[in-house]
Amino acid sequence: MKYRYGKYIEDLLDGVDMETLLSHLSDLLLSSGFNNPWDPLDGGDQSMQALHDAVLDALLNGGAMSEDMVQQLLQDQSDQSARDRIEELVQKVIEQLTDQGFVSTTGTPPSQQSAAGTAGGDASTTRFEVTDKALDFLGYRALRDLLGSMGRSSVGRHDTTQLATGIDAGGPPRPYTFGDTMNLDASATILNSVRRGNGLDVDYEDLMITQGDYQSSCATVLLLDCSHSMVLYGEDRFTPAKRVALALTNLIKHQYPGDDLKVVLFHDSAEEVPLAQLGRVRVGPYYTNTREGLRLARRLLERQRKDMRQIIMITDGKPSAISLPDGRIYKNAFGLDPYVLRETFAEVAACRRAGIMINTFMLARDYDLVSFVRRVARICHGKAYFTTPYTLGQYVLQDYMTKKTKNVH
Repeated sequence: MKYRYGKYIEDLLDGVDMETLLSHLSDLLLSSGFNNPWDPLDGGDQSMQALHDAVLDALLNGGAMSEDMVQQLLQDQSDQSARDRIEELVQKVIEQLTDQGFVSTTGTPPSQQSAAGTAGGDASTTRFEVTDKALDFLGYRALRDLLGSMGRSSVGRHDTTQLATGIDAGGPPRPYTFGDTMNLDASATILNSVRRGNGLDVDYEDLMITQGDYQSSCATVLLLDCSHSMVLYGEDRFTPAKRVALALTNLIKHQYPGDDLKVVLFHDSAEEVPLAQLGRVRVGPYYTNTREGLRLARRLLERQRKDMRQIIMITDGKPSAISLPDGRIYKNAFGLDPYVLRETFAEVAACRRAGIMINTFMLARDYDLVSFVRRVARICHGKAYFTTPYTLGQYVLQDYMTKKTKNVH
């Protein structure tokens, strides 16, 4: 068979790092309504024009293309020609994101849109949706970035003060009893036989086994505040919280397969969110019903037969709502309402009686809020972390992975 060869023509699309591009687009793909905090449910940041602008910024400023590739894209071209080449590249990238299954579109396909993104119909009606594949990748990437920022970590199982006859030796040998794993300590066994005067004739009473650290499973409820304040005051606090939740999901899936993770959103009320839908949730014009979130989390954990049960609560505001027995919602956004606080602390005490620890990650530093979080930690013997959206992930993952205590022999 004869082959016909032609001159190789470099395609700028080949020089685009899709992983870096997706990481740069993560704020848009995990959008929580920050672009329009007064109406976060309008979905305006999922328009094709928003995706177009984000891809363009990632290519020119986000490191998705090398400096040489950017220069090649712009050199020896008139202004109009350079704009046309850039626009063509952006459209190809959007098509590739769609073809590879990272986003799906509704309305006019990107390939049928003009440079302005308006041909073939009204661009305001054209939307993109994030796929499960993209969310899974963003969770993996967030986990890798967070673990990398913490340096080398020994990611294993959750250690406790108990000892077991496992494979990894960590405690002193003890006599073998029926039902133990046959993880014999050879030197201690032979020494026992010699002491009994039997030489190398080992008897049942001489058997000694090594002990390892008993590793328990953990049930966790991630409690996310999705009240309106999470996207107000010039800072998006909910998108980093979702990114941490996705990273924690990937960590448990690959490193702690025996653990259980559930996610609960609390606002005017509270509801459990499937992990597959976590990246798509948004904030809304809600108050903060912390008591209802803790109550639902406690009920979910009480069904779990795990040695360790904990609630990881991420919030930035004070409790401002309570569910009344008749189903109505009592709301008070002005100051710390004594009635709301009393009911919230009562639920914290109920979690303590159920053996559930609450670790709170506070994204605000107001004096009254700090006092509230510290009291929650004091009641349930948990921990309080006062962090920012930029360091939240490191705190959460470190807290989850380093639940280790010294062995007591």
